[in-house]
Amino acid sequence: MIQSKRIYIYVGFIWCFLFALMSFYWAAGGMLGAKSLGGLIYKKAVERESSFIAIVWFTGFIKLGGGLFLLLLLRKWSKITNCVLYFLSLIGGIFLSLYGLLNFISLILSSIGLLSLQIDNFALRWRLFFWEPFWMIGGVLFILSALEFKKTNILNHK
Repeated sequence: MIQSKRIYIYVGFIWCFLFALMSFYWAAGGMLGAKSLGGLIYKKAVERESSFIAIVWFTGFIKLGGGLFLLLLLRKWSKITNCVLYFLSLIGGIFLSLYGLLNFISLILSSIGLLSLQIDNFALRWRLFFWEPFWMIGGVLFILSALEFKKTNILNHK
């Protein structure tokens, strides 16, 4: 049974893994869900521009790497390594949360006419109600994983 104190790490890993799978699917040519991203991203996905596809593959591996990184939090390391892992996961979580939040704010400003973005209403709704919250959830999972790791490994390190 999964220990409740490690649940954030496991759920964070699953979040990263699913996010990576989406990128790999799109990089391999899949188009299901791509329209929900909207704007330039969707246009480049349709055009299948090679440099853009390489970026999508790369981001998939980065997302997968993020999940593998979280798995490092499952064991005890030296005090210095514990501190490095804690700060990297905390900073990563803050970055993911802020990325989603700032995009969310930009989309809200666009939807009320205070900012001009080239995104259709379909993608705007998907981004507001799925994609940006998805980023923020991932950030929260990284932050909670970091805090639990700190509590169990840094504060109790012998």
